[in-house]
Amino acid sequence: MTVRRCLPWPDKRLRTPAAPVDAITDEIRAHWQDMIDTMEAMPGVGLGAPQIGVMLRLAVVDASEARGQTVRMANPEVLHASAQPRDHEEASPNLPGVSARITRPRAVTVRYLNADGEIEEKDFVGLWATSVQHQIDHLNGRMYFDHLSKVKRDVLLRKARKFGR
Repeated sequence: MTVRRCLPWPDKRLRTPAAPVDAITDEIRAHWQDMIDTMEAMPGVGLGAPQIGVMLRLAVVDASEARGQTVRMANPEVLHASAQPRDHEEASPNLPGVSARITRPRAVTVRYLNADGEIEEKDFVGLWATSVQHQIDHLNGRMYFDHLSKVKRDVLLRKARKFGR
């Protein structure tokens, strides 16, 4: 399919909640394939549709070492999150050149519409869980740096502006 361009921060679409998906169609499958191609080209472990300007609640995640185990999700929602935290250095192709250590739940149970159009519940742990939560943030119009204090967020955004010059 196609490697798509990621929207540059501060594009307003990155702050806009995405619309729910009613059914899995050929168009949705094509979006997922473009997202996988884009994720693999970065390379990354996940991508939310708003990152490439598609304002639908679609996400792809592949945190496997061998790759090729991508989970395609429509309308993902966290049903349960573990109390045990996990820190991970997160970044985004929408804001290149910077990253931040973010603390999120180590494991989550997520319900979503799968590639067959069926509702599925799946447990994600470690990097998989971090990536799923990161993508759901994108679907809700949030960025990873929203989890930082105002001071740390301002420093990160100043650094990103400097990097972008």
